[in-house]
Amino acid sequence: MSEFTYQIIALAIYFAAMLYIGWYAYKKTTDLSDYMLGGRGLGPAVAALSAGASDMSGWLLLGLPGAIYLGGLVEVWIAIGLVIGAYLNWLFVAPRLRVYSNVSEDSITIPSFLENRLRDKSRLIRVVSGIIILIFFTFYVSSGMVAGGLFFLESFGLDYHWGLVLTSIVVVAYTLFGGFLAVSYTDFVQGMIMLLALILVPIVGIIVTGGFGETAASIREVEPGLLDFLPESATAIGIISAAAWGLGYFGQPHIIVRFMAIKTLKEVKTARWIGMGWMILCLIGAVGTALVGIAFFRQNPENTLTDPEAVFLGMGQLLFHPFIAGIMLSAILAAIMSTISSQLLVSSSALVEDLYKIVFKKESTASQYVNLGRLGVLLVSIVAAYLGWDRDATILDLVSYAWAGFGAAFGPVILLALFWRKLTSWGALGGMIVGAVTVIVWEGFDTEFTNSIYEIIPGFIFCLLVAWIVSLITYKPDPEIQKEFDETMRLLNVEK
Repeated sequence: MSEFTYQIIALAIYFAAMLYIGWYAYKKTTDLSDYMLGGRGLGPAVAALSAGASDMSGWLLLGLPGAIYLGGLVEVWIAIGLVIGAYLNWLFVAPRLRVYSNVSEDSITIPSFLENRLRDKSRLIRVVSGIIILIFFTFYVSSGMVAGGLFFLESFGLDYHWGLVLTSIVVVAYTLFGGFLAVSYTDFVQGMIMLLALILVPIVGIIVTGGFGETAASIREVEPGLLDFLPESATAIGIISAAAWGLGYFGQPHIIVRFMAIKTLKEVKTARWIGMGWMILCLIGAVGTALVGIAFFRQNPENTLTDPEAVFLGMGQLLFHPFIAGIMLSAILAAIMSTISSQLLVSSSALVEDLYKIVFKKESTASQYVNLGRLGVLLVSIVAAYLGWDRDATILDLVSYAWAGFGAAFGPVILLALFWRKLTSWGALGGMIVGAVTVIVWEGFDTEFTNSIYEIIPGFIFCLLVAWIVSLITYKPDPEIQKEFDETMRLLNVEK
């Protein structure tokens, strides 16, 4: 068989497995709670890898290695910031959100939790949250579809647009029918594939390039500063901006919703260690892939790399048997699809739970809500595909914009809702709007100052300040809110 045939077989097996999982989850989905949150029945391993796989996305195997391939180890500050942010998110947000969302009228989405937690009678928090989610997730989903198009272009020479369409069809299919369970189960499988691939590629690459010493020497031949965490070109603002990616974790709906779905509070700690171990190993693998790639293509000039973001793709195809290379290629799709599916599901919940129910004020049956959720998945995917049709920005650019939007709009509000009794609905609303608008406006400016500072930093700070100040002005004691807060603290202490 030809190399192409082996790779197609491997990808066909992967696609079939994902669709089977979608069908299996479809059989277990009966109402909107099942479709959006899996009935709060995830075990620690599935929850941890689902959160991790939906977090990392195509940027882990495409965007991050591409940035390091071009800029060297100075780009690792993004990964360092993410590890710190993810750990703090698991440590502080996960247990409280799991308990509080259940205590507060069994909330199944982030907007519904904020509305219930703050007793927002105006329902503006739900509407504004839904709009913010739809805006930034459309860009986020688009980044995944761009990654899918790039994947098929670089791997098989397939037209970029056909690759984008094929990726979209498969991921939309299993998300459409299986909902949260399908997304979580496929995330688990995809997370394992990603981990395996990111361990194998750099290890085999180092062997091929002559070991650590020879590999490092080849990298220095390309550019001596590539192996420096703090090269002369680095600035304090640049490093802080890179590390500030970690701030985004507290406000990512598609990640923190996994915390709400863990079966019991006791399993959160187990999930934390599984998730962090997986994440650290994957990030080390991504960094190693980029660095080994620099050495490999230096030593083998007959092999050219046209796109730095395709370094993992190139290494996988050149170093392994075609069938194994097909499995490596599946890892790219796994990273892409796991994130797209999670984001489509949260976008769908925003359309149904936070906009449709409120705007139309119409009661529907459980099956009708599930079908509306599926329609939402389809609509968001179509718009995202349209935005990604002409590849004008890198994957990392699209991800960084959406990441900043969520981190700035929701991050401070989630933290205050979980840890501060005096947060008010008006404070939360003001903070979310200011955080989101700051990111949009900051990104719109094209000056040396704004370009040097990642927009999540001013957005997060302004959101926090506005939410705090407005809450102090509008705060009035509410016995029901105090009772829920106290009950949450009691349950957390009981489980310790």
